[in-house]
Amino acid sequence: MINRIQFPKTVLLITVFALSTILPVHSDEFSNKDLERWQQQFMNSVKAGRKLWTTPLGSNKVVCAQCHPNAANTHPETYPKFQKQIGKVVPLWEMINWCIRNPAEGQPLAADDQRMIDIQAYITYERRGVKLEPGKH
Repeated sequence: MINRIQFPKTVLLITVFALSTILPVHSDEFSNKDLERWQQQFMNSVKAGRKLWTTPLGSNKVVCAQCHPNAANTHPETYPKFQKQIGKVVPLWEMINWCIRNPAEGQPLAADDQRMIDIQAYITYERRGVKLEPGKH
């Protein structure tokens, strides 16, 4: 005889097992058209990021490209890492905000602000093909 406490667990396990063998499991399916659309959206973000990179983001007219032409010396592949200017390990967007606040004398952007996403898309696109090395200096 199965006691009351074990019965619901037993029924649940049998049900889960039965459903897992009956219902097919599919990963997301996508077409070449989906891939093209997604790539175009990414490239639109890269282009918007490039425009932001060459636009003053603060009050003093300093632009990111003045210190980092074509995103040079940004090394997004090394984030998160310790940044001595900030005094802790930070993701790339926090370092971007440090530059916006300090050299550019602007207001920081939220991590999920589309402008921040576009800037990161541009920076990482410029470094495509470079091996990921989080924490490297």
